Amino acid sequence: MKPTGTDPRILSLASEVVKSPEQNVPVVLLKLKEIINNTPLGSSELKKIKQDIYCYDLIRYCLLVLSQDYSRIQGGWATISQLTQILSHCCVGLEPGEDAEEFYNELLPSAAENFLILGRQLQTCFINAAKGEEKDELLHFFQIVTDSLFWLVGGHVQLIQNVLQSDHFLHLLQTDNVQIGSTVMTMVQNILHINRSKRAKILLELNRQKEEEDRRLQLQLQRQRAMRLSRELRLSMLEIVHPGQVEKHNREIEEKSALIIQKHWRGYRERKIFLQQKPSLVEYKAAVILQRATLKFLAKCRKKKKLYTPWQGFRELTDARRIELKQQVDDYVRRHPGSQMSDVTSRELHSQAQERLQHYFMGRALEDRAQLHREALKAQISTNIEQLIKAPNLKEAEWKEPELFLSRSRPVVAKAKQDHLTTLKHIQAPWWKKLGEEAGDEIDVPKDELSVELGTLFIGGTKPP
Repeated sequence: MKPTGTDPRILSLASEVVKSPEQNVPVVLLKLKEIINNTPLGSSELKKIKQDIYCYDLIRYCLLVLSQDYSRIQGGWATISQLTQILSHCCVGLEPGEDAEEFYNELLPSAAENFLILGRQLQTCFINAAKGEEKDELLHFFQIVTDSLFWLVGGHVQLIQNVLQSDHFLHLLQTDNVQIGSTVMTMVQNILHINRSKRAKILLELNRQKEEEDRRLQLQLQRQRAMRLSRELRLSMLEIVHPGQVEKHNREIEEKSALIIQKHWRGYRERKIFLQQKPSLVEYKAAVILQRATLKFLAKCRKKKKLYTPWQGFRELTDARRIELKQQVDDYVRRHPGSQMSDVTSRELHSQAQERLQHYFMGRALEDRAQLHREALKAQISTNIEQLIKAPNLKEAEWKEPELFLSRSRPVVAKAKQDHLTTLKHIQAPWWKKLGEEAGDEIDVPKDELSVELGTLFIGGTKPP
């Protein structure tokens, strides 16, 4: 039965295969590669295309072409290697539907056997080839065929047993050529890895089934044990209860059991109702959140509108309103009379206010100048400290760098020169004058020795004459 909604490209290709002569069929089938490559991998569209290819027997056409002599096929090994790729990609991920038994038991084993036969033929041609370029080309085609076989086996792991038991596969393993042998061994390693992965999956599935079975048996045993304990408890209670109270006791137990069953049933029913109403509750909460946000936004808009509303001017006062306002003003003046002041007293107060303002502004100007002077001194001190910190050692200083040790402050210069002269005098003094002195004792220096020419040093914001 042909599927409905078949891809028009597959229909056109199938009709072209039927109408074409036998020697052109392989070249026509190569168009399948473009159709498959242009479809997203793993998509439902690709699965539908593979089903259409299988239903219109294009896969069987590929098998028939691969079973022919390579010398009679147009394009030779290049066409055959591409057809193996097309066949492997069409078979992997295909859902055959009603023909599943025929697909898995006949078509797939036949395709794997044809791949092995082609590999054996390529091996023979490679060994018999004389030119190096021809050998490289044949090795490339051999690798394509082995990759296609590995792709087919990877998608249908049940073919591993068929491949490993095939005589053609054993012949490929017995080759003496290093390149062919390495390619075959790589394929064998990949197939064995797939086989190990399959076994691991099977073991995991078996373990999971065993765990589920053990869990089911455990639950059954627990249920049976609970029922046995319940029956034993009832029998023990019947032995204790008076024969006349047995019916009453049974009725109480039935009522308790009914209450327990009803409690669990109501809980289950309410949970089920809650799960059914949960989407509606989520929608209700979302609607409330949206409404709250919308109302806040509208309130902000109204507030902004009120703030930026243009002034409309004062409303026109009526005569009655004017009389009312005038009466309010007169009443306020009457209740709060102002103090009477003469013109002379007013002028005196005005002159006093002017003098105080003048005194305040003069004092403020002096404070500003003093503050600026303090800020300038702070900046100068900070600069001197930064220069001294960054200054190099005197032993390593060059001829320009000693200028960094000069200070613009006259007290600092005087103190430095005093310490310097004191140190020189102490060094140049004879030894007998140093007797009895200690390291912390101060040395007196005459004031006339401190009057040293300061040169062109700029000190304290003044220049020398």
